[in-house]
Amino acid sequence: MDVGIKMTGLTTHVLDLTHGIPAANVTIDLYFQEDHSLEWKHIKTAVTNADGRLDHPLLTEAEMKIGNYELLFHIGNYYRGNNIDLHHPLFLDKIPVRFGLANKNVHYHVPLLVSPFGYQVYRGS
Repeated sequence: MDVGIKMTGLTTHVLDLTHGIPAANVTIDLYFQEDHSLEWKHIKTAVTNADGRLDHPLLTEAEMKIGNYELLFHIGNYYRGNNIDLHHPLFLDKIPVRFGLANKNVHYHVPLLVSPFGYQVYRGS
C-alpha cells in the first residue's frame, strides 16, 4: 500500500507498544449492527500486514452504511504467535471496539495501540 494515497471508507492499523513496532498478522473481525437489532452481523475478517495495516480498507466508501460497528482485534493470538511469555489466561485476548459511523461520505480510521496489559483506540485521520 502506498501511504501517499489517501484511502476512503473504514481503515485501521495496530501498533505494538511493548516492542515499539507495527503489529503484523493481527486478525480483525468487522461486525455491523442493523437498525433496532441487538444482533451483530459479521461482515469480514482481515489480517494486518508487516506495517500493522490492512492492504485494503475494511469498507470502501461505497460499502459504508450509517450505523454501529465493531472491530474485534484478536490480540492474544498475536502475542502468542510472537512467543511473548505471558500468564494464562491472558489479561487481553480479544479487544472489541464499538463505534458509530454518522456520515458514510467521510473517511474513518480507527487505530489500536496495544500492549499485553492495556490499549488505546481513537479516531485517526
